[in-house]
Amino acid sequence: MDLYQLFKTRSPIIGVVHLLPLPTSPRWGGSLKAVIDRAEQEAAALASGGVDGLIVENFFDAPFTKNQVDPVVVSAMTIVVQRIQNLVTLPIGLNVLRNDGKSAMAIASCVQAQFIRVNVLTGVMATDQGLIEGEAYQLLRYRRELGSDVKILADVLVKHARPLSSPNLTVAVKDTIERGLADGVILSGWATGSPPNLEDLELACDAAAGTPVFIGSGASWENIDTLMQAADGVIVSSSLKRHGRIEQPIDPIRVSQFVEAARRSWNSKAESKLAEQVKLHSKMGHRARGMERNK
Repeated sequence: MDLYQLFKTRSPIIGVVHLLPLPTSPRWGGSLKAVIDRAEQEAAALASGGVDGLIVENFFDAPFTKNQVDPVVVSAMTIVVQRIQNLVTLPIGLNVLRNDGKSAMAIASCVQAQFIRVNVLTGVMATDQGLIEGEAYQLLRYRRELGSDVKILADVLVKHARPLSSPNLTVAVKDTIERGLADGVILSGWATGSPPNLEDLELACDAAAGTPVFIGSGASWENIDTLMQAADGVIVSSSLKRHGRIEQPIDPIRVSQFVEAARRSWNSKAESKLAEQVKLHSKMGHRARGMERNK
């Protein structure tokens, strides 16, 4: 997965548009126009604040079905994404909660979105929806049937869940990439708004061996400098909301603060890498000259 080709940057910031409750949701408010208006406002706020991509998810549909959502949810999300595409030119992804990767792939393929997020691609997770089994086999074959090039970003040991097998992060990352064929992996904390720790991010990046690793939750302008030492990109939402409250709309000022902090962190990281490369090159040059003198 070439991050630069997809996001026009090697360190993308992906902002999340949390949709208000959709039809058939227990908290459905009865107006799809209200859902669309809120989604358009949030997408515009994220884009104007400088994010590199958006992901649209039916976040407020909780409690979620664990697998296939109702067809009306697919229809509603398709309409919302098309309206957002008319408003912004950023790459867009889909996450159909709790784990309907097939519907996300169908929507993304039809509206020419660029990627989807799948909470459980491989393995079995105990969640508040019950046991969720990975469906990499079905999803990858469905993508091929559709003739689609939509990228799959998959959570590893996803939040709000516990693995039934041993929670070995390295094995989980390798299985998700090598056996589940994920194009990128996502590492979160234990819950929404909770960040992964730096050690786990470093382990995940080592295990991913070049496949992009994204921070999936808990990133804020205060901690992004630390977290981005060991990640390729970030998916962010809670800390960008007004007063940092998940139920509030996106705050454009918070988006700008976060983007500025993240860019500063990545520039510093790039400069450090460049300095290391220059130092290594200089050492090798000294060693080569020393060998020439000893001949």
